[in-house]
Parts: sequence; C-alpha cells; structure tokens
Amino acid sequence: MPTTSTYTVTGMTCGHCVQSVKSEIGKIDGVTGVDVDLESGRVVVAGESEISDAAVAAAVDEAGYEIAG
Repeated sequence: MPTTSTYTVTGMTCGHCVQSVKSEIGKIDGVTGVDVDLESGRVVVAGESEISDAAVAAAVDEAGYEIAG
C-alpha cells in the first residue's frame, strides 16, 4: 500500500543540498519519490510501502544533514 512520510531536514542551503538529500533517500528500497522544499526543509518521502524512519534518517545523515526533532 503506497505511503508518504514527511520530515524536516536541517542544514540544507542550496540546490546541491536538495539533490544530495533526494539522491540518498532515493536509494532506499521501496522509495518511489522524494520531494524536497529547500526553504522550509520539508522532505516528503513516497514509498510503495512503509519506509522506516531509521532508513530515512541514515540516508539524510549520509548526505550530510540531519532530521530535526
């Protein structure tokens, strides 16, 4: 069942940051889409099933950023 989850990522300052986050999250098995809003830091992850928060956090960390909260 398709799902979406929303996160707030801190530290992004430019389009390259957005692409890094999109790329890393996009590598997670089951992810079908990633939408990043640079200004708010909002990241919406779409998946074919529930995507683990830990997997998303690890991908964001790999990109050099972190999830707020």
